[in-house]
Amino acid sequence: MTSSRARSWIVLGPTRLSRAKMENWFTPNPIGAMSHPIPTWFLVPYLVVAVGGLLAATLTEIPGSSDVFERGFVTYSNEAKRAMLGVTPMTLAGHGAVSRETAEAMATGVLAHAPVDLAVSITGIAGPGGAVPGKPVGLVHLAAASRKGRLIQRERKYGDIGRAQVRRACVIEALAMLGELAAAEQARLPTSSA
Repeated sequence: MTSSRARSWIVLGPTRLSRAKMENWFTPNPIGAMSHPIPTWFLVPYLVVAVGGLLAATLTEIPGSSDVFERGFVTYSNEAKRAMLGVTPMTLAGHGAVSRETAEAMATGVLAHAPVDLAVSITGIAGPGGAVPGKPVGLVHLAAASRKGRLIQRERKYGDIGRAQVRRACVIEALAMLGELAAAEQARLPTSSA
């Protein structure tokens, strides 16, 4: 983040987007991506995600997304989580890939491996297989982290609603978390005096 553009926040108004509006972003197009512009409260410098690809695809479907999207990490395997994001073998062995601890380590790992201010991670079991005792299909852990140290985490139990629906719900939740994190970071910015 060396350019002044990357350091400046682009938040043009206090408009908040409801979950219902986010759900309406999804249209029945070939890749199921959003068809509306990124809301103005959501624009942040160089956003990164660590997900299975749908969130990155959803964001980059929007014209102008290159102004806010820096890169994505698709880390399905434990080895990828270790190599690309620095998730420790102890975290993975002690808590498993689908856990709060791994989601948090993934989000903070993105911040350690990319020149960004905000990151979000998603790790879960979309189904139809993959369930293990204590971790059913539809269990998802999400985490969002900011370079300034704020970290939020959510556990969702969507149930066996179908792989596509679990993934869609994850994207909506991740966008909501990034919006919450961006709003908190925006509130912490110094105001300029005229």
